[in-house]
Amino acid sequence: MSKEYIIPKLTVVGAGPGDPELITLKAIKTIEAANVILYDALINEVLLDYASPNAELIFVGKRKGCYAYQQEQINELIVSRAKSHGHVVRLKGGDPFVFGRGAEEIDYAKQFGIETYMVPGISSALAVPAYQGIPLTKRGSSESFWVITGTTKAHQISSDINLAAKSTATIVILMGMGKLDQIMEIFASEGKQQTSVAIIQNGTTKEEKIGLGTVETICEIVKAQQLSNPAIIVIGEVVRQRTKLNSICNEVNDYSGYLSESH
Repeated sequence: MSKEYIIPKLTVVGAGPGDPELITLKAIKTIEAANVILYDALINEVLLDYASPNAELIFVGKRKGCYAYQQEQINELIVSRAKSHGHVVRLKGGDPFVFGRGAEEIDYAKQFGIETYMVPGISSALAVPAYQGIPLTKRGSSESFWVITGTTKAHQISSDINLAAKSTATIVILMGMGKLDQIMEIFASEGKQQTSVAIIQNGTTKEEKIGLGTVETICEIVKAQQLSNPAIIVIGEVVRQRTKLNSICNEVNDYSGYLSESH
């Protein structure tokens, strides 16, 4: 590629929560147009089949506490590849502006004169409960919902959880499994021992697992069912009132050959 024609560009793209059909048409077109794709561990790698055969694919995610790249290195990689290759797509799970550092990466790239764009994705905070028939709001049960990170940048429990425990809202906690005991203690201290809780692991994928209980019982259920990250925590009356959906998950998630047929 001749350098004189290169326009350095970054597009941060939301890959959705796991099911590759839960991605937007705009995201697919952007992946197809990429010269370089930097992708995270939580994206469904089936989506990489949309990429051009000439695109460079670089895994920059984290698996089991091991970082392929630190965030500072990812930022530098975005800039260097944009300048050398042109269009860099930063493919991130869920929606990159919901605890995804998408805005941080765009802010960094802009300092170097790189064109920046954003393609939103469907957040796991919304889609994962929905696949299990859990509405985050329901008349008579919940008038609002909060989405909170369970663990802050300093690896501490978020102080917002203390406020959330006093609320009547549905509470969705991302990245909270490592603090589950503490989170349930906070809710119990507000007299909510019997409030319903769902833990959903690998939501919207073939490996999806769910544990249902209450603030008082969910930690034992998690141990018994061996639930772990990646998972989201949903706390509230709407969990008890979950809607029973028809068993279409296998149909929806049977995406072997989906891309080859539709691409």
